[in-house]
Amino acid sequence: MMDHPENSAEYKGLTVNAGVQNLPSVNPYATFRRKKTVLTPEEYFEGIRRGDLTILSQAVTLVESNLMSDQAIAQKVIELCLPYAGNSIRVGITGVPGAGKSTFIEALGSALCDQGKHLAVLAIDPSSERSKGSILGDKTRMNELSVKSNAFIRPSPSAGSLGGVARKTRETIVLCEAAGFDTILLETVGVGQSETAAHSMVDYFLLLQVTGTGDELQGIKRGIMEMADGIAINKCDGNNIERAHAARVSFKNALALFPPSESGWKPEAICCSSIDNTGVMEVWQNIEDYIAFVKKNGYFDAHRTEQAKYWMYETINQSLLDGFYKNEQMEHQIEVAERQVLNNEISSFIAAHNLITEYGRLKQKQ
Repeated sequence: MMDHPENSAEYKGLTVNAGVQNLPSVNPYATFRRKKTVLTPEEYFEGIRRGDLTILSQAVTLVESNLMSDQAIAQKVIELCLPYAGNSIRVGITGVPGAGKSTFIEALGSALCDQGKHLAVLAIDPSSERSKGSILGDKTRMNELSVKSNAFIRPSPSAGSLGGVARKTRETIVLCEAAGFDTILLETVGVGQSETAAHSMVDYFLLLQVTGTGDELQGIKRGIMEMADGIAINKCDGNNIERAHAARVSFKNALALFPPSESGWKPEAICCSSIDNTGVMEVWQNIEDYIAFVKKNGYFDAHRTEQAKYWMYETINQSLLDGFYKNEQMEHQIEVAERQVLNNEISSFIAAHNLITEYGRLKQKQ
């Protein structure tokens, strides 16, 4: 082999090595993953019941999958787990982006784990409307909590679902409860006013507020305030303490204007700091007081029954939508109707009516 011209004497101080000859086409140090072992629904169930977090994570992935084969297995797993579900306190935590939801959950969750509770955190991450992807970075913000042996943190993409939660979050709650988790913290996307779906999954709905952002009226909007069972004014530390306590008075006065809730509970506003770890356990005490209150007056069981009915209808609606849009015979009809609407040949309402009628005919033939 000819030497590199750069090694000539005229190029002082420059040396080029000859290099390695006949490099292998495949990295000899590479390790290859074995083919994923496919478990039966019974094996998933047994792993979940003995608290195997790896199998629990795999089961949640199955539940979130859109593949029909995965869904068939997932539904059987959920059916096996249902008799062992329902024995937890479910807490929904919402608030505008930047309110400190992840930091608050880490502070509260770490304290609960230290008390011996088994905690599952279901963090919903917003999905991009363009790429459909999600960062799923909530777990990285909970460094202390993520290493607790009695904690399970599961970030999930919202995948376009409204209401601040993912479509399969309710099924995930069932799996976590069957795995022995007695406390479920559900962190929503934090979309502000459309939190109905999240509220229909939990026993206690906590609204996390922050002051000093320049627009205090944003926190007193009626829609989200009426759903809240408690309000925590976060970041009550440093130079923000006085403003936080002033905001607490404003929220307390706003709550007094609302009609009594169905549960009979009067929501409270509490100041806290996730950084200084002050007031966080006071919020948890308020949650425990609420649970004791609604269990005593019967609202706890009645509310969960209403939630079950709500999600039955939601599942029916979603199944009908999936059946309509995933029907191969309807795909062409939908494209034709879309072109007709864009060309102003028919109205949107007539196009929709025609498509639904055609879908009904197809279902009758089947």
